Amino acid sequence: MSDEATKNSVSLRLGMIGLLTLFLLVPAMMVNFLVMDREARQADALKEIGSKWGSSQTITGPMLSIPYYNNTKASNSYGYVNVFPDALEINGNVDPQLLKRGIYDIAVYNTKLKVSGEFSLNSLRQISIPLNDIDWNKVNIALGIPDMRGVKDEITLNWNNDKYELNPGISNISIISSGVSAKIPVVAGDYDKVYKFYFDLDLNGAQALNFMPVGKVTTVNLTSPWANPSFDGAFLPDQREVNNDGFKAQWKVLDLNRNYPQSSIDPRLAAYELASGSDSNMANYNNSVFGVKFLMSVDQYQKTSRSIKYAIMFIALTFLTFFFVEITNKRKIHPVQYLLVGFALLVFYTLLLSIAEHLNFNWAYLISSLATIILIVSYSKAIFKNNKLVAILSAVLLALYGFMFIVLQLQDFALLMGSIGLFAVLAIVMFISRKIDWYSFNLENSGKDISQGNQS
Repeated sequence: MSDEATKNSVSLRLGMIGLLTLFLLVPAMMVNFLVMDREARQADALKEIGSKWGSSQTITGPMLSIPYYNNTKASNSYGYVNVFPDALEINGNVDPQLLKRGIYDIAVYNTKLKVSGEFSLNSLRQISIPLNDIDWNKVNIALGIPDMRGVKDEITLNWNNDKYELNPGISNISIISSGVSAKIPVVAGDYDKVYKFYFDLDLNGAQALNFMPVGKVTTVNLTSPWANPSFDGAFLPDQREVNNDGFKAQWKVLDLNRNYPQSSIDPRLAAYELASGSDSNMANYNNSVFGVKFLMSVDQYQKTSRSIKYAIMFIALTFLTFFFVEITNKRKIHPVQYLLVGFALLVFYTLLLSIAEHLNFNWAYLISSLATIILIVSYSKAIFKNNKLVAILSAVLLALYGFMFIVLQLQDFALLMGSIGLFAVLAIVMFISRKIDWYSFNLENSGKDISQGNQS
């Protein structure tokens, strides 16, 4: 056979291997869809538990809602002025726990917060509403709690040493859509009088606990035995301590750090403008929210999904090992045999996903990888009929699965380790194949055809 025919034969084999590799990426994507489906089931389980325990909570306030009448128009309209506290301090402990729903573990928490601070009406000077337009007899204090099912005890407000029960419902929903409120006394037109308040809040929630920094100075101190927090939102803690025993965190946010004033007019009912001429519609309250998420360690779905990203590397390197057996021993391996080995590599991911839902992920990985390696090595032994070649393939597979296990244990350095690993693999392949004369092989008419079961 001519050199050109030999070249075409090797090229055709490489082309076939490349096409098989790409073909196997389709079922790999299907496995990834399966992972996404299981994640969706987990999300449904979380939603169901949240509907009974309490979902993610964002504490907004307290704030004063002061009603006013617009007497500047022919038809009187009714609106509210929102007044935030001069000082707001929140101290508490968050006690997380895991609840099971079927095979799923869900992170929920109970928090006991002590909320205190002080109000004055001094910021009303910034708003051009005449004093006689304000209804001083209907001033309300409101606290935003998005999921009222999480409230575990009565909320009693101490307002300048007088006690008031906070009741469900919000009269002014311009900022707070769900929560508790109470009618409280203020001195009409006295901008300088200080009103001190405090109350305890016993609250259930799931996954995240957030706060809106409505105080001119907002201070939040949280402690928790949860060892894997994710501090989230517009502000990170000024001080934090995280270890295996849990975390401590403190936030301090000034009114200068956010984009809304201490007093604002209900944007939907406003008939007046701020003295500065800016419109309260410009304030984006949600952008100032901060808090902590109670994350599970990278769970089985995240790790399985990450491992699938390396599927092409596993398939390509395993096929490359088989191809080197072909060219170095001048034997052909049938495309069906390549295909079966590829499917064995993909079954690893379904094994990993299904076992990890019932066992620790590390044990699931060990069982799935050993089962896959044993299956492929046993099959290749019947194909190669050469113990040395089988040992080389075993070493390749052990190195691949060992490398991926290390990468999956890393969260911050996973991409770096993966990139270094891929570079190292490419360098090894290039080094091994650097002296191969690709035009010297004739796979069609040399050696014995392994696919026909002939022995070496």
